[in-house]
Amino acid sequence: MARHITNPKVDFYFNKAKKWGEEFELLRMLILDTGLTEALKWGVPCYMYEKSNIVLIHGFKDYCAVLFFKGALLKDPKGILIQQTKNVQAARQIRFTNVKEIVKVERTLKAYIKEAIAIEKSGVKVEYKKASEFKMAEEFQKHLNKNTTLKKAFYALTPGRQRAYLLHFSSPKLSSTRESRVEKSIPMILKGKGLND
Repeated sequence: MARHITNPKVDFYFNKAKKWGEEFELLRMLILDTGLTEALKWGVPCYMYEKSNIVLIHGFKDYCAVLFFKGALLKDPKGILIQQTKNVQAARQIRFTNVKEIVKVERTLKAYIKEAIAIEKSGVKVEYKKASEFKMAEEFQKHLNKNTTLKKAFYALTPGRQRAYLLHFSSPKLSSTRESRVEKSIPMILKGKGLND
């Protein structure tokens, strides 16, 4: 029997949706059918098993999606999971552009959610690439070579914070942009803060 226990704190997200309103409502009910708990995190509906995030719903200009936090661990026999960018390691999306697409994969979506819950219960973790495996921008390496305090502060950061900085520094094509990003971030690194703190 469907539970559909909605969280009133999340209602505003669905009520304000100008685009994807019908799709969001259908996804909400499908996900709640699996017994997950609804919460609002990062300004979007997030669905949890106990205290662990399993999936969230979010919308973009061209599509709406269900994002699986540990999607990289799902088997995906239907080949419908999408890695948003090459740098996303754990999360995977299933994207939709209309209600018909959701209805078409309803059973599959529920099966994937149940598999995601089973993965969470099992305690399996996603194996993340080490920060040392990410490309180091030449501009940042020069600063590390010259400043031992900066080097110590950077390597004292959590691996996730190190990865975020390395991706932030290496993504621009122009050296001047990379250098600017490095210089703006140095005070944060020295304070032991991450890129988004």
